[in-house]
Amino acid sequence: MMLFQDMAQDPAAADVMSEEKTLSVIDLIFNGGTGSVLIITVLFIMLFVALYIYFERIFAIKAASKIDSNFMNQIRDHVTNGKLEAAKLLCVQTDSPVARLTEKGVSRIGKPLDDINTAIENAGTLEVYKLEKNVSILATVAGAAPMIGFLGTVIGMILAFHEMATSGGQAEMGSLASGIYTAMTTTVAGLIVGIIAYIGYNHLVNRTDKVVHKMEANAVEFLDLLNEPL
Repeated sequence: MMLFQDMAQDPAAADVMSEEKTLSVIDLIFNGGTGSVLIITVLFIMLFVALYIYFERIFAIKAASKIDSNFMNQIRDHVTNGKLEAAKLLCVQTDSPVARLTEKGVSRIGKPLDDINTAIENAGTLEVYKLEKNVSILATVAGAAPMIGFLGTVIGMILAFHEMATSGGQAEMGSLASGIYTAMTTTVAGLIVGIIAYIGYNHLVNRTDKVVHKMEANAVEFLDLLNEPL
């Protein structure tokens, strides 16, 4: 009760105590010493790269997944009526992975069905490669960031124990705190970056799989169209 009464009587003391208990993220980083700053800077760069790749790919995949639901019906009408040039023009104007696969198949009409299927598969491989561009970097960041953070932890603990060893067991708490700060802050930063990159990677893989499934479904529909009796 006396403590609360003193704080009520002296607001300045309460403010000082509040400031002492509050530790900003910036203070947490820079109080960890040079090792902490360097490692967290590396992790920050990795986070920036991961976020850039994620948003760049998510917009690219979103654009690739857009296609008119009536596209294959129009292709069917053109092919059935022998208007192959009109079908190719429609594919070029649509400009999507599905349209490019279909255009590759239309351009092979008249050749054996196996050749058409092979051409579509080869084009599909290239389209999948385009969709997955740089996505593997996210997986690398997701795996490397926690390890880099753990490296900071090891370095921080080495600094703390080295301080204890060289001081004959009489190390100051301030000196030990620097090493412990390095250990804790880099671990947390590494885990945060790794988790963000891991979630982003899996989301991109899921979205890419949906586009690939749509490509495969339309390719099968196109091949079925060629097998239909005229």
